[in-house]
Amino acid sequence: MGITLQPVTVENWRALIKLQVREDQTHFVASNLYSIAEAQFGWDEDGHWDFYPFGAYMDNEPVGFAMYAFNFDYTRFEAFIARLMVDEKLQGKGYGREIMKRVLEQLATDERIRNVGISYEPNNESARKLYASLGFVEPGEIFDGEVLAILNLR
Repeated sequence: MGITLQPVTVENWRALIKLQVREDQTHFVASNLYSIAEAQFGWDEDGHWDFYPFGAYMDNEPVGFAMYAFNFDYTRFEAFIARLMVDEKLQGKGYGREIMKRVLEQLATDERIRNVGISYEPNNESARKLYASLGFVEPGEIFDGEVLAILNLR
């Protein structure tokens, strides 16, 4: 599958904010518009996190969205995957897994990143299964009201 990640730009942000999850999933993930706005300001919890939002594309058509953050002073994990979504019309076709693989490939290129964190709503079984299948392990903690999972890259 030829998924590519492209940074959010002035040219593509409008197309990316049109992507939506199903109505029954809206409580699992923030909108892409909110995520793009959040990326402009970062996150100041446990130190400052810088965000990097991306559109996920298949054959130059947007199919999803991902965003990760860095904080190299945080001792538990240096990178955190803050968002992953696939448009409601395209779910169930493997795009989520492929987007995650592209994100993890990008993160693995930075030698400073040893561990990657991700969190999800406790009742989001699809997320739990996907992340576990990619090697994320739950240490049994809640992070910002969600289940925390960590992947050891090195």
